[in-house]
Amino acid sequence: MNFSTYTKDNFEVKTSTFAGDGNGEIHAIVTTCNPLLTFYEQLDAVAEGVGSVITKNNGYTPVFVRLMLSDAANQAETAIEKISPIVGDIALAYIEQPPLHGAKIAALVYLRQNVEVERVDKFTVKVSANGYTHFYTANCVFKTVETYLETADQLWYLENMLKDNGLNIADNCVRTWFYVQNIDVNYAAVVKARRDNFNENGLTVDTHYISSTGICGRHAQKEITSVMDAYCVGGLQPGQMKFLYAADHLNRTSDYGVTFERGTTVDYDDRRHIIISGTASIDNKGAIVAPGDIKAQTLRMIENVRALLNEGGASFSDLAHIICYLRDVADYQVVTKIMHDTFVNVPMVITLAPVCRPGWLIEMECMAVVGA
Repeated sequence: MNFSTYTKDNFEVKTSTFAGDGNGEIHAIVTTCNPLLTFYEQLDAVAEGVGSVITKNNGYTPVFVRLMLSDAANQAETAIEKISPIVGDIALAYIEQPPLHGAKIAALVYLRQNVEVERVDKFTVKVSANGYTHFYTANCVFKTVETYLETADQLWYLENMLKDNGLNIADNCVRTWFYVQNIDVNYAAVVKARRDNFNENGLTVDTHYISSTGICGRHAQKEITSVMDAYCVGGLQPGQMKFLYAADHLNRTSDYGVTFERGTTVDYDDRRHIIISGTASIDNKGAIVAPGDIKAQTLRMIENVRALLNEGGASFSDLAHIICYLRDVADYQVVTKIMHDTFVNVPMVITLAPVCRPGWLIEMECMAVVGA
């Protein structure tokens, strides 16, 4: 990966680039540099930063953007109205997860070179690139009476969207994200709905599950307790998608009743994508390592991610972007030093978002790209 940083006025853009042969990809984190600005001024700055990524990289098209907001109820509508004309009709996601460097908004921007983008429905866009179809689902929500039904409807939607395109969850869904309001209360319902759907689709501990992050996050509408984003790929042949376990460091998630994979690799002609699920401070017996110690938990989390990347044939130098989640804002100073010392150039944002198990103080997800 080639890394760069661009700073202007009130924004900073950090990018990583994999320069494929006419089929490159760019991962960018755009943040504001001045937390003293109003939300509208910060939004203007981030919008300018997102626009700069696009204009500086002619031929690259944004295909997925996630906005991390400090107050979704008051910010989401305005942010989407501001960013949409800049990025076009793509998968534009948002979630309330305050960036912890003091800003009110940050953006993850993913761009691909020489692609065609087509709207599938209100939740999903299809991106055609190098013989494959990539499906990005953003802000998939259904307002029902309980979290279980919301999540069940999200997965039912994903199942049927893929079916309409000749695909299925087991063979084509690479990754999901579930953002759960009041995660300490509502996460169990998300887990049950996902497990029930996977059972219906033949996904078991003996076959495979799907890489995922389940983390606290809030939609703009207070009644909605579960939000799903997803990434699926059409055109894969058997063997192109494999799963990572790092069994010396981590246990199988099924040991404690959860149905997701620790990581996934997808091989293409010229590159491998390594997608790491939300990873915390856990050992290969499923126990929390260093309860109550944020420094030790951060170091163990990093070691677990290193093991998963190594199993996938990658290292920290291949990382394309990182999102780090903290349960307690008071831990930010300790964590940001460790993370930035370890991942010097990697585009990264640290947000306030409690992890799905109260004892975990920190979690990170990431993606790496290596040449084939």
